[in-house]
Amino acid sequence: MRIEGIPASPGYAEGTLFNLDRPPAAYVAKASEAEEKAALKAAIGKAVSRLTSLVETADGDAPGILEFHIAMLEDVALSAPAFAALGSGEPADAAWRQALDAEIAGYEASDQDYFRARAADLRDIRDQVLRALSEDSETAAPPGSILYGSDIAPTRFLETDWSRGGGIALGAGSTASHVAMLARSRGVPMVVGLGAFADEPTGNALLDAEHGGIVLSPSPKEIEAFRQSSSSFAARQGQAQTFLAQPAATKAGTSVRVQVNIAYPSDVDGIDIATCDGVGLMRTEFLFGKALPDEETQYQAYRKVLEWAGEKPVTIRTIDAGGDKPIPDFTVEETNPFLGLRGIRLSLARSDIFRVQIRALLRAAAHGNLKVMFPMIARAEEHRQAAALFAEEEAALASRGVAHKLPPLGIMVEVPSVAIAPEAFADVAFFSIGSNDLTQYVMAAARDNAAVAHLNAVRHPAVMRLITSVAAFGREKGIPVSLCGDAGGDPAAIPALIEAGLRDLSVAPAQLAMAKAAIADVPV
Repeated sequence: MRIEGIPASPGYAEGTLFNLDRPPAAYVAKASEAEEKAALKAAIGKAVSRLTSLVETADGDAPGILEFHIAMLEDVALSAPAFAALGSGEPADAAWRQALDAEIAGYEASDQDYFRARAADLRDIRDQVLRALSEDSETAAPPGSILYGSDIAPTRFLETDWSRGGGIALGAGSTASHVAMLARSRGVPMVVGLGAFADEPTGNALLDAEHGGIVLSPSPKEIEAFRQSSSSFAARQGQAQTFLAQPAATKAGTSVRVQVNIAYPSDVDGIDIATCDGVGLMRTEFLFGKALPDEETQYQAYRKVLEWAGEKPVTIRTIDAGGDKPIPDFTVEETNPFLGLRGIRLSLARSDIFRVQIRALLRAAAHGNLKVMFPMIARAEEHRQAAALFAEEEAALASRGVAHKLPPLGIMVEVPSVAIAPEAFADVAFFSIGSNDLTQYVMAAARDNAAVAHLNAVRHPAVMRLITSVAAFGREKGIPVSLCGDAGGDPAAIPALIEAGLRDLSVAPAQLAMAKAAIADVPV
């Protein structure tokens, strides 16, 4: 039986199923309220210690994810309802579960994918403390297993040995979850949105995370076809590595720039600058966590990436808060945040916070080839207002004798109004097409909603027509045009993007080789 889902991290896995939803061992209630409070406090401390030890050996995105969990556990607002329930005679495990389940339910009920994805983090936090309370040591999955369940905890992913294969099959889950990001960065096959299994599956299964599906109790014929597809995928990956160190070009010799998208400064530590043409998108949301970052913190983060890139360009996107990226003390609660005060709209509304980032960017520009782009631009006036703030802060730095440089200022093309009428933006330094949001807004379909995922296709004629027109306008006016959305790293979409006139793509670091190989196969 084959069950269809949504690919979250491409690849193939064949192995024994392992149930992620096994409940922890039973908790032994204590004799008094004081003992229950002590037990809960100790369990939270044990969970924090476990996470802290994982941080020391983690890399890439993992430390930030784990530190987020630690901050949540140390937040008294999260644990206060549980401790209050102990006063009513509840045992520690029931009080903790009830308090966290209430939080989780609120996140899962959200119409925002960001919050639904964070529900997995809260379940992880809940279960870590429950295991600590019951002194339950989690049974490790056999090497090469396919882990299945409603969702998977980030810590469970990090503690699993993936060196001998394996994969993840989730009934729920999200392509935007922390685990999905980790799986993509480590090449672990993962499929989400499979729905609830009719019966608890056992035995071997075939996970196809290239197309999105799992085959339970496969027949010999299905196994043979699966292994052929898996071998073909592995061969394509191996062949792609030969393109990694070469400049990207089509069969006809047309050069295509391939840059990388990064979310954290540490992302560049594992990238050889010789394999890419720079950074096409550096997100800055990572800096805006539980507290707003000061100017020096931002400056050092930007400077690190610029110095790594040398003469190659680094395009930094100003804070794209709001939508699926809420930030305490900055974003506002809205009924429809994707169409609300987000991106440049929020930055202009909170110019006090925006000016801090601007000063950090101006100072960092002295250390490399910086380009700055504004997200969620819908009107030319927004670009002019943002550029005016840069001019004001540049003049202030100059008057104080602070080293700085004014970088080129471009815009994201993700709101249809820009793609439909690019002539209103003829004075911008460059365009960067955000294919994720552009597609979502054009098709009115969230890409992480399984019910409408089939509608969210960048290769739909309406989306491609807009991309083609922006690329043509850029050529006509001499304005550089790039694309930094997920489509840039999708081998199936790359031929259409090249045909549309794009010659500059930015992809996730793990997609560099496959993207270059796909470009080399394009005839034009």
